[in-house]
Amino acid sequence: MNVVIAAGGTGGHLYPAVSLAQEFFRQRAAASVLFVGTSRGLERKVLAHEGLELETIEAQPVMGGGLTKALSGIAALPRAVHQAMGILKRQGANLVMGIGGYTSPPVILAAALLRIPRVILEPNARPGVANRVVGPVVNLVFLGFDSAAGYFSRAKVRVVGTPIRRAFFENIDTREKARGASAEEAGRKTLLIFGGSQGAQAINRAVVDALPYLRTLNRPIALIHQTGEADHAGIKQAYKAAGVQAEVVPFLFDMPAALRSSDLVVSRAGAVTVAELTACGKPAILIPLPRAIHAHQLRNAEVLEAAGAAVILEQRRLTGAALADTVGRVLGDENRLRDMGRKSRALGRIDAADRIVQACHELVGNWS
Repeated sequence: MNVVIAAGGTGGHLYPAVSLAQEFFRQRAAASVLFVGTSRGLERKVLAHEGLELETIEAQPVMGGGLTKALSGIAALPRAVHQAMGILKRQGANLVMGIGGYTSPPVILAAALLRIPRVILEPNARPGVANRVVGPVVNLVFLGFDSAAGYFSRAKVRVVGTPIRRAFFENIDTREKARGASAEEAGRKTLLIFGGSQGAQAINRAVVDALPYLRTLNRPIALIHQTGEADHAGIKQAYKAAGVQAEVVPFLFDMPAALRSSDLVVSRAGAVTVAELTACGKPAILIPLPRAIHAHQLRNAEVLEAAGAAVILEQRRLTGAALADTVGRVLGDENRLRDMGRKSRALGRIDAADRIVQACHELVGNWS
């Protein structure tokens, strides 16, 4: 099977697609997977690291940039569709998958024009605009949350969860064991902090402001902080100035090892983050991105908080003192920490990629 996946821009779009590509290879060694993205997002870096192929089109965002950018994005659509059609023909695509974002619509529309089977994945509790636009022209819609089903034809919907890489629940490596054992021997709890694939300036600043408070907690903490490229140098220097030792990195390629070795997570509430947290059974303090379109991160976070697996700390209330207080209260209550982890794991879906790939094989088989 020759699969083309339209995904790019952020880790929230890329990593579910990477997990699906890996699952296609796992189930059918002869499978071919090509990614279609743009030259502006994370896709070149991430896909090169994962050993996956990428071709680019000149798609532009329509949402979130005002009227001028919206009109520019619409005007770029015909050319992007034409470019996508050329790629699909050259690739001999049997299946096209869209993971949302502005790259997805032109590729899905090109597949529809060429009568190639097409599916989309919507990992959020409330669907994004791109997936809602192309919903009527796809054959199947895979959802991370049942709450998103009302936006699509029920006949097409499959609620399967969000695909995550198998590394999140398989093959614990020696480095991860060593990091966890080292923290445990020192009587420390490990706190993992990240703001998504590109970092989050508001979270980074709050963490820096929280460092003096975190130093006064009864229990010492081992810190792992993914800052994003833009803030990395400044945040690393802030830790040094505060005299706080931490693993401060711009990007965590080995997020599975970092997440599984952590005791508590401070993060945004993107759909992929939520899926990874619950697959690993990790308690979390979630700070939803306030400007996320349709507040989808808040909706995602509310699912975990309602289940007792997470605490929501809204960005408008985010200060160093508030963050340190919340971290201290959760980490300081061993029973609560354990209970949150148990409730998080109960929400986890680790078979989403498997179910999606099987359904895609059935679709293509039925189509032919």
